[in-house]
Amino acid sequence: MKFFFFHLMPYADLDLEFDKSYPATWVVLPNSYYDPEKGHKLYNRYLDELEYADELGFDGICVNEHHQTAYGMMPAPSVLAGALSRRTKNAKIAVLGRALPLLNNPLVVAEEFAILDNITGGRLVAGFVRGIGSEYHSTGMNPTESHDRFHEAHDLILRAWTEVGPFSHEGKYYNLNYVNLWPRPFQKPHPPIWIPSQGSRETIEWAAAKERRYTYLQTFSPVSALYKFMAMYREAARRSGYEPSPDQLGWSVNTYVADSDEQALRESRPHIEAFVNKFLRKPMDMLLPPGYLSLSSMKGVMQAKQSLTGMRSVEDLIKNGQFICGSPETVRAQLEEHQDKAGFTYLLPNLQFGTLPADLTRRNMERFAADVMPHLRNRAPPAGL
Repeated sequence: MKFFFFHLMPYADLDLEFDKSYPATWVVLPNSYYDPEKGHKLYNRYLDELEYADELGFDGICVNEHHQTAYGMMPAPSVLAGALSRRTKNAKIAVLGRALPLLNNPLVVAEEFAILDNITGGRLVAGFVRGIGSEYHSTGMNPTESHDRFHEAHDLILRAWTEVGPFSHEGKYYNLNYVNLWPRPFQKPHPPIWIPSQGSRETIEWAAAKERRYTYLQTFSPVSALYKFMAMYREAARRSGYEPSPDQLGWSVNTYVADSDEQALRESRPHIEAFVNKFLRKPMDMLLPPGYLSLSSMKGVMQAKQSLTGMRSVEDLIKNGQFICGSPETVRAQLEEHQDKAGFTYLLPNLQFGTLPADLTRRNMERFAADVMPHLRNRAPPAGL
């Protein structure tokens, strides 16, 4: 396995009574709930934690993009990746990912990522996403155009990275007389591309195509959905004419490690329950607005997300495989089982979630790095999945 420390940078000082007045921490929660003095401390604390992951030996560190929400304070992930690029030495920096359909000019991302790749000497991982449904409410973009805008933006970025300019681009959404990227990426032909998703069939089949073979990441989902969507990726790759590698699959999951199962439950309970019942809370029409997915993908994603509705306890989350929690022995056993069934190589543990404070986050990171990673480092999925 390869381990990438994933951080959402939530507004951990959120007044958790907000839900008496507002249905979500996304889009509709007034920004009067945000205190810049507390935000200053949180941003610097979170950057310290990401830098500490590099010191602890994680293979990579991850930031991502969300807008107008207390769930994750990263509307401009390249800013945070830039802050990390000079302060880390070994870990790859994965921006997971920029929401391409929300862009007025995709070359902005091509430039940002090329700069990061140059500064780090080739440690950038480029994540591209369509953006979850609430981002379309935040930006006013039409969700029915999501797929087409994503594909055109992706193709333009790849051309800018790999072709000698200047050249012109005439498309449905973007028209540019001069495409002539300065600087060019450090990695050749371009940084590795990862595709996080909730499980859209179209996204999975597109990422698995022989001409791309992008690493697919399954985000916060029950393990039943994890197994289903990773099998779907392998099937799509084989239909495309090749045998996929486990390095093309990754899983992001909230994780907590303590000395014993009882201690892990006790320490994590209020924070993971706040994460799923408060921070993650949103109406289904905000998660999946009309036109965002095809009918077949909508059915599959809604079925996979059924366990995300209603109030959930830490026991519910562990049972569904949405939370890895326990002693080092328990956590290792759970991860081994899920790797054997899902077939992934990349694991993206989210070791800070919701309101989890700095001291527990650091202890969680240290236990994971010392007592979990070394035991699973040389482990691979079984052949023949």
